[in-house]
Formats: sequence, C-alpha cells, structure tokens
Amino acid sequence: MTPVHRKSLQLFLLSLLACVSISAQQEMANQAPDNVAGKWVVSTLGETGIVHTDHLTIKQEGNVLTGKFKGPNQSGSINGGINVHHIEIRSNTNHPVVFRGRVDGDTITGKVHVMGREGEFRAVREP
Repeated sequence: MTPVHRKSLQLFLLSLLACVSISAQQEMANQAPDNVAGKWVVSTLGETGIVHTDHLTIKQEGNVLTGKFKGPNQSGSINGGINVHHIEIRSNTNHPVVFRGRVDGDTITGKVHVMGREGEFRAVREP
C-alpha cells in the first residue's frame, strides 16, 4: 500500500468513526430520561462502615429534579438533573449531600459525597 493510499484509508476510518460517534450521541440525546419522581429510601455506606438512612422526595420536570431531602442530622430542599439513566442530586443543607449514580427501574446506585467524604449509596423507590 502506498503512503497516499494509507493516508486515504486513515482519513476514511477517522471519518467513519466520527459519524458513528455522532450518531450514538444523537440517539442518547433523543432518549427520554428515566422517571424518578416519587419517594425514595436511601441507604448510604460511609467510610466508617456505618449504614445511614436518608429519604428523598423527588419531583421531576423533564431533566430537572427538585424536591426534599431528610437525613438523620439535617433536612432541606434538593435540586439536580437526570440524563437518561445518569442522575445527580444535591441537597440544599448546611452540609450539602451530593448523590451521583445510575437509575435502574426502582433502584438508584452510585456514590455519595458529603463534607469531603465519599461513600456508596443505594436508593429504592417506595411503592
């Protein structure tokens, strides 16, 4: 294969890869976000190994999330967003709690951040 043919093949493959990537992004952008509205019980495993229970009440308008957070030591409003299955919620409290995770039906799993610490959480929607 000559250098000219090799360069043409490389450009063709790069163009093909770009088209596939753009198509996948457009498909994901057109997909509706998961419905997470409702009441959730959140179990958080902290760095010390202790499990804490929090409660979220989520209201959803498209990708925008609002609602309430109630934990053992603080409570307040929440705001956040959802992009298809990926969710992020932040409490508006003295010590903000940030949940980042993935929605799978009536379960959300992911990481929780509060006061410079990180743990894992699992939320289950109440019936």
